[in-house]
Amino acid sequence: MTAHSTGKAPPRTRRPDAPAPEQAKLLLVLAGLSAASPLATDMYVPALPDLARSLGTTASGAQVSLTVFLVGIIVGQLVLGPLSDAVGRRPVLVCGSLLFAAFSAGCALAPTVEVLDAARVGQGITGAAGLVVSRAVVTDLFDDRKLPAVFARLGAITAAAPVLAPLAGGALLLAVTWRYVFALLALVGLLLALGVLRWIPESHPSDARPTGGLAASLRSIGRVAGQRAVLTPVLALALGGAAVFAYIAGTTFVFQDIYRLSPALSSLIYGVNAVGNMAGSLAYGSLATRRSPEALLVLSGALATAGPAALLVIQTTAGSTMGLTWLCLLISTAAFGIFFPAVITIAQSRGRTAPGATSALLGGGQFLLGAAVSPLVGLFGTHSPAPMAAVMTSCLSLATVAALATALTGRGRGSRRDPQRAGE
Repeated sequence: MTAHSTGKAPPRTRRPDAPAPEQAKLLLVLAGLSAASPLATDMYVPALPDLARSLGTTASGAQVSLTVFLVGIIVGQLVLGPLSDAVGRRPVLVCGSLLFAAFSAGCALAPTVEVLDAARVGQGITGAAGLVVSRAVVTDLFDDRKLPAVFARLGAITAAAPVLAPLAGGALLLAVTWRYVFALLALVGLLLALGVLRWIPESHPSDARPTGGLAASLRSIGRVAGQRAVLTPVLALALGGAAVFAYIAGTTFVFQDIYRLSPALSSLIYGVNAVGNMAGSLAYGSLATRRSPEALLVLSGALATAGPAALLVIQTTAGSTMGLTWLCLLISTAAFGIFFPAVITIAQSRGRTAPGATSALLGGGQFLLGAAVSPLVGLFGTHSPAPMAAVMTSCLSLATVAALATALTGRGRGSRRDPQRAGE
């Protein structure tokens, strides 16, 4: 029975490494593609009050545009990841970037909040192309020895997006209205499409694609999810991602409402924590040359759990101070910088038979669970840091258990390199 008759792609060897300058441009474009959706999430947040007044809606009505965008990201990843396995990476990235630009322009021109929400759904779906397919491109082009360093660099660059986006959006709003934020995002989409055409090769040629088209590729999600070696890191990422959503949902309330810091000081704290995250990502690239990704995943999961767990104990026994709260969260966010590149490296390496479907599972699971968990922080109250710390500790404890299971499923697998690549 042939590989094509089973719907699976035939094995193939990795393309030769590009020269360093070309590789740098490739990684820069991939980082931009990964950051497009976070930019579209965070860049317009400072404009929500202005947006609500302009479109004649309430604050909660304006926030619906954020919710529907996240729904679009979830749906987009689950569809576009497998689609890239079926038709190739470049068509999905180019069309996704161009449509992202078009829907961003639609947001900028929206006459009503209903039109804005519809455009935001489309913006989320098409923006997901960059998130999900960029991971698949990296998996196509780099062998398992180089995946940790590449995902570490991408993680460090994209970690800056949530920090820079609100700052850029706020600076833009000093001179123009919220509509120009979306106009700028439209320009970003066009530039990313040009970057893909110029510097991203087709890393998944036709002879490597499964037969059966999109339907077969969509079914590959179930096939990949049925592999415990892949499912355990997917669960670890989803649970870790849920902790990040809880952190994002609770940080503003904790530092502004409880510790009475100004928005500027709260942003500074958030920014320093993001720098810690970037430092963790860069450290992962170096540590992965001496330790396996599985070992680093378990250690970083335990460290990430220790931060909010310590905060929960301190808060419930003696009461935490602003400085201690910040320190505990900084420990956790720095550990995230190791945890997420490690778990992505492992999952994408183990799911090489369908990189797009594997990436879809990673991204879809992360956003689905994150969207479900983040309201819990407010549901349990914002009178102290304890609810945020409790939700983060619960999620990260389970993520660490999943990390241990990931390490155990990795035993006996031999070399993590594909046989086709072992000699490279």
